[in-house]
Amino acid sequence: MKQVFGGDGTGERPDGFFGMTMERMFSEVWSRTVLSMRERRLLLLGLLVGEGLDDVIELHLDTALRNGELTPDELREAVVFLTLYTGWPRAARLNAQVEELIARTART
Repeated sequence: MKQVFGGDGTGERPDGFFGMTMERMFSEVWSRTVLSMRERRLLLLGLLVGEGLDDVIELHLDTALRNGELTPDELREAVVFLTLYTGWPRAARLNAQVEELIARTART
């Protein structure tokens, strides 16, 4: 989970619902080696944009940029690509998220 999100966890008990599902997701799915972390991140971003899950998108955009999985130009290109598949309103929101993140990162 630390590699995927850049944090140490949620602080929730490991036997709670969130802890159990996160353990399975990260130990069995994200840790597989056929797809790279970058490839997994791109697939997930496409799904999240398609579903309109803006709060989760922001988390993954931020982590992808901080971890060096995607550059600012690659994030912008993802917006262009996803526009035709997810529709303009969702892509416009994604574009705003990407540009806000890039601007915020440039200030730090």
